[in-house]
Amino acid sequence: MSSSKRVGILRFLGTNCDRDVWQALESVGLTPQWLWYQDRFDPKDFVAFVLPGGFSYGDYLRCGALAAKATVMDSLREGVKRGIPTLGICNGFQILCDSGLLPGALVRNLGLRFIDDWVRLELVNSCPFFVGRPTEQNLFRLPIAHGEGRYYIEEDGLKRIQDRGQIWWTYKENPNGSIGDIAGVKNEAGHVVGLMPHPERALFDWMGGSAGRQFFETLL
Repeated sequence: MSSSKRVGILRFLGTNCDRDVWQALESVGLTPQWLWYQDRFDPKDFVAFVLPGGFSYGDYLRCGALAAKATVMDSLREGVKRGIPTLGICNGFQILCDSGLLPGALVRNLGLRFIDDWVRLELVNSCPFFVGRPTEQNLFRLPIAHGEGRYYIEEDGLKRIQDRGQIWWTYKENPNGSIGDIAGVKNEAGHVVGLMPHPERALFDWMGGSAGRQFFETLL
């Protein structure tokens, strides 16, 4: 049975993991709703937002650059100001960084190759809205699929997010050259988060693992 908790899924031209996120939210009992890139919406109608993966605008200029300027992002910023939890996955993470809602940037993988694999992750600083109940060892296994997933931030910025507890996840075996092995970060307030791995692709054992469910169940 679905709960009355509505989660907005932002869709841009080139988003391609939106249906996967829809299914993930429904599978844990949440109520998803599409939010089109040209639309404005009332953030008070939602308990959370998700920006899915894909290749928004064909990664023209740089990943996430054009999506960050879309009309729907104006309403999202209002939601962020209200403290509504927001999750960016892969291209969604890139969009949040390019829009300034998260620190740093995602650039081409070290080795310049697209990587499609499963990775082990370590939870560094928990987020009460997404994975509020970490495993005993704080270790998760999730899939990745990206060509521009190498997290980068300048040295003073890296020290700042370390000191403020904004590093969310790190890779156990760094697949792409991310600085500090970083796979996901939070904003300073802790309610806007982004990561390169795809939790929506790890909901059941037959998918290769079920660790991704916790990212969505925590919103219930």
